[in-house]
Amino acid sequence: MRTKYIIGFFAAFLIFALILSAGYQMTYRHAIEQQSAQEDGADVKSITAEGEAVKETDEKETDEKEKDGGYYLCELQGFVVVYLSDRETIFEMTEIPVTDLPLEVQHEIASGKYVSSQEALYGFLENYSS
Repeated sequence: MRTKYIIGFFAAFLIFALILSAGYQMTYRHAIEQQSAQEDGADVKSITAEGEAVKETDEKETDEKEKDGGYYLCELQGFVVVYLSDRETIFEMTEIPVTDLPLEVQHEIASGKYVSSQEALYGFLENYSS
């Protein structure tokens, strides 16, 4: 009688392991298919942790926009956020609360403060990040 239970538990464990591995294979294949479909699609944008916006299909076009367009400092959920010149693509999210800024700067950010160069942008962020 005891042998039957041992065989039953072993069979149940084996079936569970097979179902688990089959589910893993299915999700892995699905993820690979999504990744390859995303690579094939054009006009895909991503943002890296360093805050550089990259257009995977045409990096030169993004570099030209960044150089020519400048940046906009705006408010998002109470914090300062840096947008590219199109005012839609987030270049960098900061941890600078808008309420910690001087009142004049708060008004400028509320209306979208324009910064022409990356040096000026990082100068502003360094001044108010402490």
